[in-house]
Amino acid sequence: MQQKTYYPKAAEIQRDWVVVDANGQTLGRLAAHVAHILLGKHKPTFTPGVEMGDYVVIVNAERVAVTGTRTHSKMETKIYNHHSGYPGGLKSISLRDQLATYPDRALRDAIWGMLPHNRMGRAVLKRLKIYAGPDHPHGMQTKAASSK
Repeated sequence: MQQKTYYPKAAEIQRDWVVVDANGQTLGRLAAHVAHILLGKHKPTFTPGVEMGDYVVIVNAERVAVTGTRTHSKMETKIYNHHSGYPGGLKSISLRDQLATYPDRALRDAIWGMLPHNRMGRAVLKRLKIYAGPDHPHGMQTKAASSK
């Protein structure tokens, strides 16, 4: 007798809302945890290649910590590059400036580096919401998910 592999249907996938407080958490460890939730690896019905993950709301992104032996030098030497597509359009910003001005971009880049770099990874990244402060507009979704 041949056993069939379980493949979840779109109607069977339940997506919850998870709120993560980044206050004092390490950037890399937080990114790994969030990528795990976004991909749905924490669910017993996880199937590779299927978008099974939950929505993730990160609050207090401006208070994320960077640790390690080279913390001071890492804040200056870690450079984020962005190119506009035009000649001479390369823009660079250090990790310290990125966390000061756009903390959501630093977290998003770290999480994107831990997701598959294909169309599924891009679709999964759309379920990530990052906010610099403690307030977010997804109160109804997160309350509904926590009451279940």
